[in-house]
Amino acid sequence: MTGDTLGIGDLARRTGVPVRTIRFYCDEGLLTPVRSAGGHRRFVPADVPRLNLVRRLRGLGLSLKPITDVLAGERSLADAVSAERATLDRELTTLAWRRSALRAVEEAPPADRAARLELLSAAADGFAAHAALVRFWHPMATGTVRPDTADMFLAASAPRPPELPTPAQVVAYAELVLLAADREFAARLRASPLVTHLGALHEGLAEACELASPQVAAGSEPEAGPALDRFAAVHAAASGTGDTPEFRCTLRRRTAGDRHPQVRRYWRLAGEITGEAAPMGVAHSWLLDALDRSAG
Repeated sequence: MTGDTLGIGDLARRTGVPVRTIRFYCDEGLLTPVRSAGGHRRFVPADVPRLNLVRRLRGLGLSLKPITDVLAGERSLADAVSAERATLDRELTTLAWRRSALRAVEEAPPADRAARLELLSAAADGFAAHAALVRFWHPMATGTVRPDTADMFLAASAPRPPELPTPAQVVAYAELVLLAADREFAARLRASPLVTHLGALHEGLAEACELASPQVAAGSEPEAGPALDRFAAVHAAASGTGDTPEFRCTLRRRTAGDRHPQVRRYWRLAGEITGEAAPMGVAHSWLLDALDRSAG
């Protein structure tokens, strides 16, 4: 040691960081030593806690860029650690998805494994699969739709993949993605008449579904009642007319596509993923059936 500075060997002994690694950190700009008359690297005492911080953050898996930002004061330690944790959460979720997908193939009967593998290729990554569903439903959540209503609609229509999905949920999600990619399925959904106040329609339908949810959760048969009255009134208001028996007959014809088995299956699958007792899509199908029975 010369004066108040430390040699690289002294710094290595005080911090437990190998000399070779200290040289690398110097080359990367994490440490800025001075040079002695003989050309050797010399470090100030403040480099000891600095290098200890680098060592600890590297031990937590942080890369050099966020560590450099912390040392330079461009980023707080809390922000850097939080960002690393978020990245790790995403990686763990991806691994959990892959693990369940592999189990889904293993658990399929031998004769069905090739088909199961092909199905799962539609949702090899849960984040990408969710993004595909959001893109599909997003046009129905724009215009006059308030942000909170759009979020509600997209959460029900494009459910987020579970962080720890079961094999059955991964299979269900893959089926959702395939349905959303089906042109006939999209055509049925787009066939519904356009309304001026789409946001008000979404909000009113959510209320009607909430009214129906106890009966849906209990497995009750679709029937007329307050939930159906709200459902019909919302549609009537969106169409600029009143809720009359004639309108309900018209609404029954307009919503025929929404009662198609393919659409019903989409909502059942979405319910399997969310695990809700009365998913909004299933409640909506229940209301459509109640309308069909009463108006038919």
